[in-house]
Amino acid sequence: MQTPRLKLMAVLAHPDDESLGFGGVLARYGDEGVETSLVTAKRGQRGRYRGHASEAPEHPGEEALASIREAELYAAAQVLGIGDISILDYRDQFLDQADAREAIRQIAGHIRRVRPHAVIAFAPDGAYGHPDHIAISQFATSAVVAAADVGFDAGDGAAHTVSKVYYLAWPASTWAVYEEAFRKLVSHVDGVERQATPWPDWALTTVIDARHYWKTVWKAASCHQSQVTAYASLKNVSEASHEAL
Repeated sequence: MQTPRLKLMAVLAHPDDESLGFGGVLARYGDEGVETSLVTAKRGQRGRYRGHASEAPEHPGEEALASIREAELYAAAQVLGIGDISILDYRDQFLDQADAREAIRQIAGHIRRVRPHAVIAFAPDGAYGHPDHIAISQFATSAVVAAADVGFDAGDGAAHTVSKVYYLAWPASTWAVYEEAFRKLVSHVDGVERQATPWPDWALTTVIDARHYWKTVWKAASCHQSQVTAYASLKNVSEASHEAL
């Protein structure tokens, strides 16, 4: 009797989250024969284009950028070996204002359809307080619970229980390397600066060694050419720093 393939699903907010945040994990397990899938909440239409803000003449416009970033996402996913991709198409930068029950219903539906053994997502702090990352963490966590509830209406799929949920949690050593490339990583919400806060080593339950896949991850990140200026500084870090990231 053939043993079913293990399945890993990432539930994330933006195109490029799959590469910069979770690329090493997805590349490693895809290479090891695990069936990987991705649910992305948005197409990133309100982002910058090659460093140009939305009002700049060089910017192609929101819908054009959404199409560009969607194509970049599929290219990066192919590099990482992700086999199943779903885009929920929520409005960029407004995920925290989405109807929570509807978002949870959609994600739970994909969980029931794909039936993953494990789900990975941003931690509740959204890495550096990013509202979209916080929202998708909440939605993903709730969807895992909802997908297992036979009384929850999430479409046609039968209830499915995910065995494990893991959050992205970086210790001080990883953030130090990240900030070597990007300087201080912050988000601004309601006039307040939110800064990345490392997780203490004692809080980490699992460490996945994906250093061998850093070139694959860099290749995937490089697929996001519309965001290339944001990643330009990564070209200057050492191979050891790439491995650490």
